[in-house]
Amino acid sequence: MANIKSQIKRNKQNQAARQRNRVYRGSARTFLRRAQAAIRAEDTEKSQVEVLNAIRALDKAAAKGVIHKNNAARRKSRLMAHFNSLEK
Repeated sequence: MANIKSQIKRNKQNQAARQRNRVYRGSARTFLRRAQAAIRAEDTEKSQVEVLNAIRALDKAAAKGVIHKNNAARRKSRLMAHFNSLEK
């Protein structure tokens, strides 16, 4: 436990930021899993909706700085590659 006043405050700030970031990171993961499940089920219409939701969640997480923009781009690219293989 920190004894320095500034470090105590910094720990509180870090904890608050962690709680905020968990919302965006968790929702991105959830939407990604839903999209992958829909793709595996080979349901084209449902998977299209889920893929768009996952992309939206990844973009939002990247915009908030929760994940790096290249990380979001990589995940979106892989997701779209799986989705496009479904349509063929």
